Amino acid sequence: MPHFQRKLYRDDAVVLRVQKLGESDRIITMLTRRHGRVRAVAKGVRRTLSRFGARLEPFGHIDVQLAEGRTLHTVNQVEGIDLLGRAFLEDYPRYTAASAIAETAERLSPEEHEPSLTLFQLTLGALRSLGAGEKPAPLVLDAYLLRAMSYAGWAPALRECAVCASPGPHRAFSVPAGGSVCPDCRPPGAANPAPSTLVLMSALIEGDWVGAEASPVAVQREASGLVAAHLQWHLERALRSLPLVDRSGT
Repeated sequence: MPHFQRKLYRDDAVVLRVQKLGESDRIITMLTRRHGRVRAVAKGVRRTLSRFGARLEPFGHIDVQLAEGRTLHTVNQVEGIDLLGRAFLEDYPRYTAASAIAETAERLSPEEHEPSLTLFQLTLGALRSLGAGEKPAPLVLDAYLLRAMSYAGWAPALRECAVCASPGPHRAFSVPAGGSVCPDCRPPGAANPAPSTLVLMSALIEGDWVGAEASPVAVQREASGLVAAHLQWHLERALRSLPLVDRSGT
């Protein structure tokens, strides 16, 4: 029987999720820079003497060598570039925000091995921001979700009507309609967020952190609700991690 030589390749990746497999292995779901979302088996990493188990924890930025497989690839080598999860392992608000970011990244990359450099860069940037701890975790999360929706083509209309494109600002917001709506296009059941809530959402998309952090707590919470509703409408099912996000700091 001829020996099957598996192709090896190397990439850097963000670890999104880990799952137990058998007694000592794990399945690692990661978002790579050049190969999109990849699932790979890391053999023996749950053993005490594992050479690289600690480097394959969620939210870490790693340099990994993989061997291609028919269904799952195999982790051959791994080096930690920035094990970001260690920075907030015991910080519940940052940890839950990171969990929501990782779940969103996985949901927005439904096809394995489909390159998505923009999504990779957005995800790594958000996790680095959480690791630095210089910005409020809920705002980092909402900025990531808004930018990730822009990447996916689902950005909510904030400065014009989502239906007729008439210039705003408009007072009503309808998730099914696609965001802000003018009085003529407003559907039944549209929300009436405070004008400053839509300003905050625009600031998060555009990277205006001075304006975002200066916004009142009530405005931040209203924006979070609209962002979550808009995302989950397009995903067509809820994110498991979003209800766990600790927004007590906002």
